[in-house]
Amino acid sequence: MPTRAEPAENAHVRSIAESTFLSGLYVANFIKPEDVVRVLNGAEVKFVLAGAHGIGGWTGEPRATKVVDVIVEKRHVKKAVTALVAAFPHLQVDDQSVVTRLSDRETKEVAIDVMKPIEPLFAAALKNSVASRAGRQAVHIPDAEMALALKFAPMVSPNRPDDKKYIDAADFIRIVRHNPAIDLNKLASLGELVYAGGGAEITEMIRRVRDGEKLML
Repeated sequence: MPTRAEPAENAHVRSIAESTFLSGLYVANFIKPEDVVRVLNGAEVKFVLAGAHGIGGWTGEPRATKVVDVIVEKRHVKKAVTALVAAFPHLQVDDQSVVTRLSDRETKEVAIDVMKPIEPLFAAALKNSVASRAGRQAVHIPDAEMALALKFAPMVSPNRPDDKKYIDAADFIRIVRHNPAIDLNKLASLGELVYAGGGAEITEMIRRVRDGEKLML
């Protein structure tokens, strides 16, 4: 189980390496998290590696994913997109209100999501992170409570398709089971950023998982 005090060679580093390997087996023209991180670090962008690559160490079960998700500081979003498109010219830009999606021109699949910290929860992710590494690149990932909150938000969203909600729920359950020392007070505060009353719901979800009860989505 990873802890915040572990050295660089830790479960998070191994997890990113494993999710990178698994993703590369089936994603056409896969862009590695390490390469995305290298570009953003080189452009001096402040960001957090999120998504499946960022939370795999907390779940204890790294998995493949098509998309590299990064949450970027608001003032660095334009610089991040410019740097990534310059590094990966086969990507096309789809700028949306809360995310800029970079898609492969050939496969049309999204390769990188640059998340904008417009939502309070995304802004909080930039402040609630731990240091890790993607290959040889230094990177920050969400801390355990932040990882849970980032899974909770889409789980309770009315706009999230049910199939994806169940994937989020599986990640949420694994994080809870793999990390017994979750700060519930901190988690409740993060839950309140999702919606008023979210703090009570997310802590109740923790209780249900710990007691072996089913989550109702």
